[in-house]
Amino acid sequence: MRGTEGFSGADVMGEEVTLASLLERVKALAQGVESARLQTASEAEAFRVRYLGQRRGLVTHLFKQIPALPPGERRTAGIALNGLRQKAKERLEAARKVAQQQRTAASGEAPIDLTLPGRRQRELGSVHPLTQALRTITSIFEGIGFSIAEGPEIEDDWHNFTALNFGEDHPARDMQDTLFLEASESGEGGIMLRTHTSPVQIRSMLAGQVPFRLIAPGRVYRNESITYKSYCLFHQVEGLVVDEGITMADLKHILYTFARAFFGSGVRLRFRPSYFPFTEPSAELDVWWDLPSGGRWMEILGSGMVHPNVLEAVSIDSERYTGYAFGMGIERPAMLLYGIDDIRILYENDVRFLSQF
Repeated sequence: MRGTEGFSGADVMGEEVTLASLLERVKALAQGVESARLQTASEAEAFRVRYLGQRRGLVTHLFKQIPALPPGERRTAGIALNGLRQKAKERLEAARKVAQQQRTAASGEAPIDLTLPGRRQRELGSVHPLTQALRTITSIFEGIGFSIAEGPEIEDDWHNFTALNFGEDHPARDMQDTLFLEASESGEGGIMLRTHTSPVQIRSMLAGQVPFRLIAPGRVYRNESITYKSYCLFHQVEGLVVDEGITMADLKHILYTFARAFFGSGVRLRFRPSYFPFTEPSAELDVWWDLPSGGRWMEILGSGMVHPNVLEAVSIDSERYTGYAFGMGIERPAMLLYGIDDIRILYENDVRFLSQF
């Protein structure tokens, strides 16, 4: 094809390229770009190939002629050709939009707004590792006959301390320093955030009848120094069994059964003496914590035989009935189970960490 714009690379082979001749060809192509018929998708594609094609496009061909010009004239030629290419791209884009609108109208679909961001696939969340650990623990104890009891997180002094054999001046209260919301008239005790879920045991014994076999899960609060293994807020599961003939051997058996079910049969355990105001005798259960630096024992729960004073405080005959109690935080068993070396990351809401679960 030959005309005002019709030429190919062969037409100029052997001809001397000058700025004037190149600009004349740019002018001729510009007229062709403006007058081209672009009413269908096929016409738009033919336009693209003719003017902007990478191998035989007319505009592309002219760009290849620029190196033949003297250095001082190349800038002028480049500006003219860039303007021509931009004009061709604008006509092509406009033609494509018209073609898209025609296809949409023909199909009866709503027009697509190409400026809107793409729809991201909704990401599914996961269960928090603390919730996973709590569900596992409660499932284990339910499987061996324990019921679940719950109580308020805001407690009074009697349920949280006094009924559990913590006198007003008992030094063990310092270990469970917490946030008091309202002081009593005497200036002692008052309303507070509970420091353990033991008040649930007191409420359950006051409301029910012996025998008792229950666990009490929930959040508790203490004025703790925040470190890699302690936090001011944590979760706890406490257990209580009261019946005739309950012994320390029953307690040790149930704790070892739980630990092996939770951590696996190969877990290393250590049962050692301790002290708590509400149990006598008392003991703690430690689990061996493998660390890159070597490993260490980590205490996961305290336990013991229910103190006779606690039974008498809820009107249970301590001469006839005995019982055991235990209490564990959820965070430390979760750290051991999932290989977490810092308790603080459980509360930082870091999606990179949580997505692993």
